[in-house]
Amino acid sequence: MEFFGNINIQFFILAYLVGSIPFGLILAKQFAGVDVQSSGSKSIGATNVLRVVKETNPALAKKLGAATLILDALKGTLVVVLGMLVGLSQETLWGVAILALLGHCYSVYLKFEGGKGVATALGVLIVLLPIPTIIGGIVWAISAKTLKISSLSSLLGLVGVVISTYIFADGLGVGSNTPLYIIAFIVIYKHIPNIVRLIKGEEKKVV
Repeated sequence: MEFFGNINIQFFILAYLVGSIPFGLILAKQFAGVDVQSSGSKSIGATNVLRVVKETNPALAKKLGAATLILDALKGTLVVVLGMLVGLSQETLWGVAILALLGHCYSVYLKFEGGKGVATALGVLIVLLPIPTIIGGIVWAISAKTLKISSLSSLLGLVGVVISTYIFADGLGVGSNTPLYIIAFIVIYKHIPNIVRLIKGEEKKVV
């Protein structure tokens, strides 16, 4: 029991459990009566919520998509901020960030299925790397506006964060950029089907 009495371990567990909350699935079922895991890309993220709900209620789709995006980001932000408030080390905070993202992508509540991690990654990175993340967000917004392909815009935004970290951030505070690479790897890995469709020219636009 001493193991679970360690505050770092407690926060790692908390981060994973909070990150696992499938807000997109809950909102779509509660307010639109649809199961996003059975339609579209079967992801629980904002883009699939928007796409699936739009088929029956376009006006509601935008609201639920926006709410999903915000809540998925906040669940990452809140656990990291809470960790800061109790004085966790920078190394532990990055561990918390990664576990929150893993929770979203491989939710314990959904038999380890989940979303693609973009919003939750944004939520943790805006706290730990604010300037690079803002720059990445601008890259995402411009890409989304011009390309109208959610997956490609998200990946370009992620690249923007990584490159901006080298330019504007004095490291991650842990002697290595490895935690950021892990977060980037998870998001890219979850987007492999999208990347394949992009290469084939089959990825759908968000209109």
